[in-house]
Amino acid sequence: MSQTWKFGPPLPPVELPETSHAPDWQQARPASIARALKRALERPHGNWYVVDASRRLGEAPRLFRVAGEDLVAWRAGGELLVAPDACPHMGASLSRSRVCEGKLVCPWHGLALGNEGHGAWGTYPVHEDGVLTWVRVGPEAPDTPRPVLPPRPSLFMEGVIRMEARCDPEDVIANRLDPWHGAHFHPYSFASLSVLDLDDHVLKVRVAKKLVGRLVVETDATFHSPEPRTIVMTIVEGEGRGSVVETHATPIEPGRTAVIEATLATSDREGFRHALKLNRFIRPFIERSARRLWVDDAAYAERLYALRKGASA
Repeated sequence: MSQTWKFGPPLPPVELPETSHAPDWQQARPASIARALKRALERPHGNWYVVDASRRLGEAPRLFRVAGEDLVAWRAGGELLVAPDACPHMGASLSRSRVCEGKLVCPWHGLALGNEGHGAWGTYPVHEDGVLTWVRVGPEAPDTPRPVLPPRPSLFMEGVIRMEARCDPEDVIANRLDPWHGAHFHPYSFASLSVLDLDDHVLKVRVAKKLVGRLVVETDATFHSPEPRTIVMTIVEGEGRGSVVETHATPIEPGRTAVIEATLATSDREGFRHALKLNRFIRPFIERSARRLWVDDAAYAERLYALRKGASA
């Protein structure tokens, strides 16, 4: 860090745990990552899955495959509807429908389908949290009538990426539960990363993120899993305190996962409220940075999947 210039408020000094002075390959013990992953997978989820950014879902029908089921999503009078993609008449794909008065009109025989359903065909429960859209595929769980959401800042700029990886959701979560790979796997983004605290529920890191050239911003951040298919990074000290990055892993089918990552950036700097008006111009930069990281992290998750499947073969 001696050859870098720091941007933002200084962080409080901390005494690093003795283990943090060991090489990263010694700190990153597979057994500890596996224990944290096991804790995450045991949490309730209520069969809720993230679909995509809500702002990307409009009146035009869109096809999604979630947990092995083909779904069609569209808006009717501003309300988002999600239903089976197969027409109940003869099975035509409803994502190819035109929409008339809020109803899907089947492209094969003109059957109009909407919120009232048709026989066994009907819409799925949907939840829009202000940034992302969730759908419940499977029975309702009494303890999770709504998705399990982490705390979010009240004011934020947001960017959401969605990409696919050849792995299962647990491989995506395992990637996020291994902070020790950050500075090695993403040297273009991180100058350094130290683990400050670690248990099976929350881990805390101090990271120096590269901005431009030798300019870095230091922050303390925590990682936790509120439900089995989500990892949340929260900045708790430093520039952007209160900002969160939610990484959601939605199964498409065995061996295929959609990674939907929402960045909610906030600041207590004067003028941030005015800067919010520029969100649509800043969003592409937020999403470009997140996508670059996930090109690498998807390869990490895919490698975990291949090793896991090879070991079980």
